[in-house]
Amino acid sequence: MDLVMRGARVVDGTGGSAYTADVGIEGGRIAEIRRPGGPRLSGRRTVDADGLVLAPGFIDMHAHSDLALLRDPAHEAKAAQGVTLEVLGQDGLSYAPVDDRTLADLRTQIAGWNGDGRDVDIDWRSVGEYLDRLDRGIAVNAAYLVPQGSVRALVMGFEDRPATVGELRAMKEWVARGLSEGAVGMSSGLTYTPGMYASDAELTELCRVVAAYDGYYCPHHRSYGAGALTAYREMLALAREAGCALHLAHATMNFEVNAGRAPELLELLDRALDGGADVSLDTYPYTPGCTTLAALLPSWAAAGGPGATLERLRDDATAERIRYALEVEGSDGSHGVPMDWSAVEVSGVGDPGLRGHVGTRLDGWPTARRLLLADRLGTTILQHVGDEANVVTIMRHRVHTGGSDGILHGAKPHPRAYGTFPRYLGHYVREAGVLGLEECVAHLTGRPAARLRLPDRGLVREGYRADLVLFDPATVAAGATYDRPRALPTGIPHVLIDGRFVVEDGRRTAVLAGRAVRRRPARRGPAADRPAR
Repeated sequence: MDLVMRGARVVDGTGGSAYTADVGIEGGRIAEIRRPGGPRLSGRRTVDADGLVLAPGFIDMHAHSDLALLRDPAHEAKAAQGVTLEVLGQDGLSYAPVDDRTLADLRTQIAGWNGDGRDVDIDWRSVGEYLDRLDRGIAVNAAYLVPQGSVRALVMGFEDRPATVGELRAMKEWVARGLSEGAVGMSSGLTYTPGMYASDAELTELCRVVAAYDGYYCPHHRSYGAGALTAYREMLALAREAGCALHLAHATMNFEVNAGRAPELLELLDRALDGGADVSLDTYPYTPGCTTLAALLPSWAAAGGPGATLERLRDDATAERIRYALEVEGSDGSHGVPMDWSAVEVSGVGDPGLRGHVGTRLDGWPTARRLLLADRLGTTILQHVGDEANVVTIMRHRVHTGGSDGILHGAKPHPRAYGTFPRYLGHYVREAGVLGLEECVAHLTGRPAARLRLPDRGLVREGYRADLVLFDPATVAAGATYDRPRALPTGIPHVLIDGRFVVEDGRRTAVLAGRAVRRRPARRGPAADRPAR
């Protein structure tokens, strides 16, 4: 064997009981698993795994590393956690497919997630070209969702109106092209423009294309606050109508209006699952959310794109209308809940001259308006609006998976970007006993691999790719905190991708073993429109 993990406690990702074994790796795959009682496996290299858990590498079902993987080859934020695969293209907004006009708008709109991107050579325009760029070598593997908001921007700009028949046809063709080039599904951000301008009928037609390519739909739905349960029902009904698999992104119940109401959400899911629906979800194990300050604005204020948004903010009368929508009505961008500015903490800015705001709570609309204008919409925020009881209840569900929703940009990012997976294992397994070890590992490995329909990842099984993590169940813990959000985890000495050490003895190596993970589904029916050219 190339490598043998000797005497490991194997937690294989199925949810079944752990067992002790030697695990041999050859040619980047798990070649043999040998339990005690026979001759020990031998290899050109042996790692003593006594006392350590050997698990499949963790799959981050909701990541915002679309540019970070290219900007920072080390990518310790995820590699050090044991993540071996991230799913990108989230929340309906990313950098493929685009044209030059759309790219310029997107760089401004999601600068708070990824920076303005001018330090990355964005030399692609299509989904396939972006995946080819990732194939040059990245820290961890990456799958991609076609971002519905970006597709709408490409076809219609940032206009708040229904699509014409021709525009809908063009959007379906772009989605089909992205899926044919290897995307695993489609995402939406239905509190983010321009994706939120789409009607259910428009989304259903796009989801029919996704279903025809055997992908899944991953919506950030229309509200996680007031009307959250209605928004979940909407997505379940839409997926049922389209015949499309559904994965609910960061499936939280936030704000005071939803405190303790997670069982109502899970009842909805259970009814759908019992009725035959193909549904899954992800969450991160923290209570605050993280997004851009501009995302809170009412959707009408963002019509026309970032330039038009800034013009409205400069106009006093229009700015007063925005304030009223935020503070009195509860805008659609702020999930229908009147704004509590004290819950909004600045976590990052695009303009270095505004760094003094980082770590402060906003004291009202005048400050928020000045910051939006001065930072040209590039400000990132934490929103302290979660409910711990909801977080715990949802993570126990039978279709739950882990997703960091990690935004790596900003001076003081959310610690979930660096701590999600060790926090599940250290806090919620070892300390709180919310999940058993084998169950939790299945949430983070086998279940997401099944959702992604990956035939040879997500389990410790002979013939599977050797994307593996070795961790100490007694010490694994998130190092990241709100004060030190980039601190690395402890208790994860080894991480491998294709049998190569990405992390060895707790240190990041120079290995770039990650590649784009493409799904090559066969078209199932006529709803998959001819790919755009």
